[in-house]
Amino acid sequence: MRILKDFKVPDFKFPKFNMKEVSEIGEVKVDYEKVKKAEENNKRKNKQNYEGTHFTNVKEIFINSSKEYADRTFLLEKFNPKEEWTEITYNKFKNEVIGFGTALTRKLNLKDTRIVIIGENTYHWYLSYMTMLCGAGIAVPVDKELPENEIENVIKRARASAVIFSTKKADVIKKVAENLPGVKYFIQMNSNDEINGRFVGLNYLIEEGRALVDGGDNSFMEIPIDSEEFKVLIFTSGTTSSAKGVMLCEKNLAENVNAATAYVKLNLDDRLMSILPLHHTYESSIGFLLPFAMGCSVSVCQGLKHIVSDLQETKPTALLTVPLLVENLYRKIIKNIQKSKKEGLVNSMIHVTNALKTVGVDIKRKVFNEIYENLGGRIRIIVSAAAPIDAKIGKWVEDIGILFLQGYGLTETAPIAALTPEFDTRVGSAGKAVVGAELRIDNPNENGEGEILISSKTLMIGYYEDEEATKEAISEEDGKRWFRSGDVGYMDKDGFLYITGRSKNVIVTQNGKNIYPEEIELLLSKHTEIKECMVYGKEVEGERELIITARVIPNYEEIEEKYGKNLSEDEVYNIIWEKIKEVNKTLTSYKAIKKLEIKHDEFVKTTTMKIKRYEEVKKDK
Repeated sequence: MRILKDFKVPDFKFPKFNMKEVSEIGEVKVDYEKVKKAEENNKRKNKQNYEGTHFTNVKEIFINSSKEYADRTFLLEKFNPKEEWTEITYNKFKNEVIGFGTALTRKLNLKDTRIVIIGENTYHWYLSYMTMLCGAGIAVPVDKELPENEIENVIKRARASAVIFSTKKADVIKKVAENLPGVKYFIQMNSNDEINGRFVGLNYLIEEGRALVDGGDNSFMEIPIDSEEFKVLIFTSGTTSSAKGVMLCEKNLAENVNAATAYVKLNLDDRLMSILPLHHTYESSIGFLLPFAMGCSVSVCQGLKHIVSDLQETKPTALLTVPLLVENLYRKIIKNIQKSKKEGLVNSMIHVTNALKTVGVDIKRKVFNEIYENLGGRIRIIVSAAAPIDAKIGKWVEDIGILFLQGYGLTETAPIAALTPEFDTRVGSAGKAVVGAELRIDNPNENGEGEILISSKTLMIGYYEDEEATKEAISEEDGKRWFRSGDVGYMDKDGFLYITGRSKNVIVTQNGKNIYPEEIELLLSKHTEIKECMVYGKEVEGERELIITARVIPNYEEIEEKYGKNLSEDEVYNIIWEKIKEVNKTLTSYKAIKKLEIKHDEFVKTTTMKIKRYEEVKKDK
């Protein structure tokens, strides 16, 4: 499934860094002997999980939060770029979910049917998804970036009875509607239109449902929930193969919330910013259901080009994101610090503030205030998931005082299987098995690496209409269901997981050596001359051995700044090749890159910004 070919982070316009607060550090006496003792005590300290939540389904979450946080703000959205942010309370959200659910089940008779939700992140997406999870039917979140023919195919595969779509998708939906006779209703978000054939406005249905509720109809809220019943159908991004349909139940989603709350404590004043697409389980589970369960608020990013102003205006405390965005933010910040000629000072302040924090004196937010202000002023947590990230970047984020957490999981685990506990961070690790989950390394090699197997309460029911694929992916052992993730990694003595590659991406040499491209890509990405890269084994006619090849998109802006403008393609190639040679020196000979390909267009990516390798390799064939 195709997504965001041009994922670009806008320039952060930082002012010159003055570091006005640095002088305050001189007033603090550092007892380094005390620091050393504190470090030893921290190592011995017993890390305890928080008392997490114990929800069994999403409807429980909905009822609890609607009551406990009724007057609090749930969602902030700017429906018009020229207007102010609209704040929607938990109570308003509750009333509109009940109204919409009542209309779907009583007026349109769609109870227990499959309903597609397609559109950008917006209030009515949240409302539609919650309405499904409270008993209206089976939710089928669909990637809005799919081409027209694939949208049509997904609706057919899901055997959907209705499609809820955003105004921006109206033209596409109207085109495919004539080929979808099985769809009874097409429901448009932000529309007040009455029923006209098969088309109707969502706002109209909310009002119709509210009228029924006001007349005493409480049938929607009386719908019982079977926590293990099939309630969500999500088609995977298909990074290595064609998309499969993942069947999830309410228990899967509720257990994500329970698992996260045991490792991370969210407060009522916390606010998450929604950046990633909601049809992906990472955003819909951890970016929506989790903060909703905890009474937090969510601000909806208007799009990547607005991310800076949205951060500054809505002042979130937590960001859920992917490595590509974190890396770009890091590079933008570092570049501005360098331009301000404050790099040495910032590095020394990191060293001093780290020492102070060890003895309970934390002045990082004061010292690095200018960085915080440009990110809205309240950021305290950044969570990166979906792909590996350079540990140096995560360490730097923590060094300036922001909690840096990593998560691991798949759509099949709805998605969280591992997460960094905030009270025991390990930058570079993908976290440890969440409460209610177990991780196991299958058939480990001499380095302890092997395929990651997952047994979890969040594990899917199975693949939609594909029993063979389900049996291939899930096996039963000792009364537990184990999912073969396809990812390769190892665990340390404390149970923290480290991802080293994906088994389906592995390059196997003629003498049986395994090469994981992700390991090499991480090393390449440390060079600022390289914007993005993909390492793969290239088939060459007449050669028995695959040729280790790096396909690279150069960072032309960085190259021009360092090496001059108007460089020829050969000169750019040579600059990149010199960087590859530096990486090769750190690798064993059989892993060394033998060939470089300069790529001028963007990589085809999934919704979580992972390169669709099989499509890129397919171009060679």
